[in-house]
Amino acid sequence: MYLRMKRIISTIALCLVVLGGAYAQEEELVVKTSGRILMDGGLFNAGEENGLFNDGFAIPDMRIGMKAKYGQWAAKVDIGYAYGKVGMKDTQLEYTFDGHNMFRGGYFIHQYGLQSATSSSFKESMEEPRSNQAFNNNRMLGVMFVHSEKKFLGTFSLFNETDAMKMSSDVLGNQATGAMSRLVYRPFTKIGQIFHVGISGAYEAPRYNADEQLDHSSYVLKTSWPTRVAKVTALEATVSNAKGLYKFTPEMVGAIGRFGFGAQYFMNYIKRDEGFHNFRASGAYGEVRGIIKGQAYTYNYGDGGLATPAVGDMEVVLAYDYTDLSDSKAEVFGGRSNDYSATFNYYLNKYMIWRVRASYTNVSNRLDYSVPENHLTTIETRLQIKF
Repeated sequence: MYLRMKRIISTIALCLVVLGGAYAQEEELVVKTSGRILMDGGLFNAGEENGLFNDGFAIPDMRIGMKAKYGQWAAKVDIGYAYGKVGMKDTQLEYTFDGHNMFRGGYFIHQYGLQSATSSSFKESMEEPRSNQAFNNNRMLGVMFVHSEKKFLGTFSLFNETDAMKMSSDVLGNQATGAMSRLVYRPFTKIGQIFHVGISGAYEAPRYNADEQLDHSSYVLKTSWPTRVAKVTALEATVSNAKGLYKFTPEMVGAIGRFGFGAQYFMNYIKRDEGFHNFRASGAYGEVRGIIKGQAYTYNYGDGGLATPAVGDMEVVLAYDYTDLSDSKAEVFGGRSNDYSATFNYYLNKYMIWRVRASYTNVSNRLDYSVPENHLTTIETRLQIKF
């Protein structure tokens, strides 16, 4: 598999060489391997669905990939092997025009809000907020333009639905398309003196569904309980008779010395056919974080957010998340959740991070209370390796 991947990357790299032939001959082709392993262990205590949560260990993410760079061109391919299943992760081509502008095409996560620019293995609260999982998108096939300068970050994306990468068009049918943008203003980005505000917006056409009555006339919004040792859905809303989805999310992040904070609000609005009430869903999360051993926070200009703390630093993150997928007027009851968490992060070295997370999550209002209210208390730990 490794040799096959290397041949694939080498082929892509050679294509980049041809495309970039106008550049000086002294440019070097650089090919590097990459990978990650997440090793989790968890203890759980749940209410009505306690039988679905068993204490245990897991490797929820394992990847091997390669990167190639030639002048202003770059390529990346990641393949995941979690839980014995092979799946494509980031598969993309990039062209950097100058120090401020970049174009990317392929299969990747497009920027929509603060969390979208952070890799899943570098979430400061170990698991991403439930609201971000419900209202953001996974990887999508598309293109994105990024403009980044000292006080401004702007992105614009055009994309197809996620399933466009998983099945051919004769099976998928007319692919759902969409557009999104993220705009960030960052007046303060000095070490230990950081503040930025931003807003993202998007439109998406109705998505694929295996049920013919729902196919490309519906949306499914859902999120899991905050653990990857047990993969159990916590909230799920299926909105039928849909015509289009409009959403936006304001964001804020900052830091003073070794104290940092961040917050984001989500609003989703689904326009439906005449005779059906439009559907509204919302959510928000907030967090405070502090480096208890180490240096002040720094800023990541490329991603637009606080940079990963330095090697040897220790950090504590306190977070709260609220997600609401129920709308009584639309007669859709996906459920509501409140999630409280505390995470300890130890940045062991350049390639390894150790995390410990405790959380309490409560879920209610599922299917108009016909599904009982439930809660989950977790204590988890993770050793992650990324190179």
